Amino acid sequence: MITIPYLTAVSTYFSYGLLFAFGQLRDYSRLLFDWWRTNNLQGYAPICLAHEDFYIRRLYHRIQDCFGRPISSAPDAWVDVVERVSNDNNKTLKRTTKTSRCLNLGSYNYLGFGSFDEYCTPRVIESLKKFSASTCSSRVDAGTTSVHAELEECVAKYVGQPAAIVCGMGYATNSAIIPVLIGKGGLIISDSLNHTSIVNGARGSGATIRVFQHNTPSHLEKVLKEQIAEGQPRTHRPWKKIIVVVEGIYSMEGEICHLPEIVSICKKYKAYVYLDEAHSIGAIGKTGRGVCELLGVDTADIDIMMGTFTKSFGSCGGYIAGSKDLIQYLKHHCPAHLYATSISTPSAQQIISAIQVILGEDGSNRGAQKLARIRENSNFFRAELQKMGFEVLGDNDSPVMPIMLYNPAKIPAFSRECLRENLAVVVVGFPATPLLLARARICISASHSREDLIKALQVISKAGDLTGIKYFPAAPKKQDEEKNGIKLD
Repeated sequence: MITIPYLTAVSTYFSYGLLFAFGQLRDYSRLLFDWWRTNNLQGYAPICLAHEDFYIRRLYHRIQDCFGRPISSAPDAWVDVVERVSNDNNKTLKRTTKTSRCLNLGSYNYLGFGSFDEYCTPRVIESLKKFSASTCSSRVDAGTTSVHAELEECVAKYVGQPAAIVCGMGYATNSAIIPVLIGKGGLIISDSLNHTSIVNGARGSGATIRVFQHNTPSHLEKVLKEQIAEGQPRTHRPWKKIIVVVEGIYSMEGEICHLPEIVSICKKYKAYVYLDEAHSIGAIGKTGRGVCELLGVDTADIDIMMGTFTKSFGSCGGYIAGSKDLIQYLKHHCPAHLYATSISTPSAQQIISAIQVILGEDGSNRGAQKLARIRENSNFFRAELQKMGFEVLGDNDSPVMPIMLYNPAKIPAFSRECLRENLAVVVVGFPATPLLLARARICISASHSREDLIKALQVISKAGDLTGIKYFPAAPKKQDEEKNGIKLD
């Protein structure tokens, strides 16, 4: 868990309090000056929730130029960011015809498949010519092609499960499938920092939800013990089913799941394991097979394996892999399979081709080189940031590395300074993170060269000095260490 420095916490609360106070003052002033204007919706309840609407108007609009920046190129190591202007104090933003060429540290393009690839792109174009851009149908009607069948076989083989089912949207893979797996009388035990798609899927299932401390197996065991002993609410009957839901790499923390310990506990208490590998599949492990390969966990011990194709494979959609009985059940009951338009055939072909490159089936070793490069890039970048004095979350080998900002004023200051130096970064604040834990989220790619990373480090270091987010003392430089060593000798 993150330990916030006392002074940082006080200054952050003070900043939010100040923003809230001035926002309320402006709202009251508007009511005072606009009381005479007629309202065409008299008698209606406000369509926007009050607190959320206040946050958007008085806090988010001040810094919305730091979010949703449009790009006009492929999400490669460098991107063209479209410049925007505002004539109403950031309430609205208008795109201009100007672009800035920026080093991209914001996209999930972990293996560099998000842009042109000598093996994947020609096959995707050929698939587009043969099958068109969309199937215009759900999987159970006319939306299943030979490419979809090949994709499901390819994914199942790649992740080490007997069968798989694919969906056209990664978010919907969780939110639509979890309610199919469990319902009333069941128990979902979820990591406290699981993704919103998992949270919404769990809420929509009707099952009882309990949360355990982030990535803490001992607390998971405690929760399991208590819930098994108590049983269902009111009736105290045994739970019909218990599912423990965790992620391979947590997208806002960059931390790798303590999977071996969690699997051991779930086996002990006969609970199913649901593993979300959205950010880990393709990005970590010797052959890119995710957290199971990295930590030496047998995939047979994972009951439901979920992942997305939007990160490492440069495409869209998601998958569920598991036993043949499970996949057959989902194909008959999952609304994302029954009613949603199937994943486009060119997108499916992109995934197949990317997996073939990763496994070396394209006749080259580019896949192995990409995996080695993203691991080297990630570990190098993380180590250098820590040496500079930044508070960096996450584990080694993870391509996601959040830099803690904390104070709301530092969100736009850091983002704008980086953009000024042609560095595109993603900043994240409330409600995507807790109020005090605003951060900049860096995503490293195999397409980044060492020169790119060094440039990015120089810009981030400069921005960190200007915004005061180097919360730890910087490590001494080698030259200083050598001088000190000479003096000591």
